[in-house]
Amino acid sequence: MKRKKVSVIGAGNVGASLAQHLVMGGISDVVLYDIAQGVPQGKALDMGEACPLWGSSFSIKGTNVIEDTAGSDVIVITAGLARKPGMTRDDLLHANASIIGVVTAEAAAHSPKAVIIMVTNPMDAMAHLAWKSSRFPAERVLGMGGVLDSARLRSFIAWQLDVSPKDVEAMVLGGHGDQMVPVRSLISVKGVGVGSLLPDAKIEQIIERTRNGGAEIVALLKTGSAYYAPAASACEMVKAVLFDEKRLMPCAAYLDGQYGAKGVYAGVPVILGKGGVEKILEVPLTPDEKAAFDRSVSAVGKLAGLLGLA
Repeated sequence: MKRKKVSVIGAGNVGASLAQHLVMGGISDVVLYDIAQGVPQGKALDMGEACPLWGSSFSIKGTNVIEDTAGSDVIVITAGLARKPGMTRDDLLHANASIIGVVTAEAAAHSPKAVIIMVTNPMDAMAHLAWKSSRFPAERVLGMGGVLDSARLRSFIAWQLDVSPKDVEAMVLGGHGDQMVPVRSLISVKGVGVGSLLPDAKIEQIIERTRNGGAEIVALLKTGSAYYAPAASACEMVKAVLFDEKRLMPCAAYLDGQYGAKGVYAGVPVILGKGGVEKILEVPLTPDEKAAFDRSVSAVGKLAGLLGLA
């Protein structure tokens, strides 16, 4: 049986953490690519030397040569600039677009059957750019934000109620930015609606904290942005694709009329399997949630328009 291969584009904190998840977890062989000389090689060597301790027989290779990514089953793009204090994800638009357009086209050319998962911010617009640059079918190019935002919301709810995060279900839709849409009607603890467990004011505080979850970490770190949770989120998506798990996840997918949106990438519930986005589910939203979703998608569409993608 052919071993699975995942290429991680960008050997910064998110990319290296994701590579560690994949190799340590016995999920796939990994190629860690970066333009910085020595950085991917050094991190890959360090992880490779840990494999006997992790009990992993999978391999990891660090490289500055994009051809080494050839034949990948999944390509995860984490390359680009990270946020600094006071910056929004949108502030990174043009700086990261110049990187993502080139590296996506190069990686896609060497792995024409891969699924591409975008992590770089502003994620929805970068996923749209990756789709255009790769010339892949839209279902094989998707973005990570919703899984991360939902995990943050689940954590905050669990901490407030002093319950296991595993028992909390939540879904954050729309763009991966300040106008993301934590869908209150979909938050539950083992099927019990959160409205019967917490007062409205507390729920709204938690939703607002979720919207600012990334900025909160940036403000604390001062010299970087979140990477543990983003890497874990990307890993869940990679597993769903490699093992054809048919997982229901909120991912940035190309909308062609779903939820009344067309020609834009935004976070929606999808079935994620070996073909990438195998189905987009249209879940009921309250009028307020639908209005918030429309505003969020409109903001994402404006970013895509600035890149000439709309």
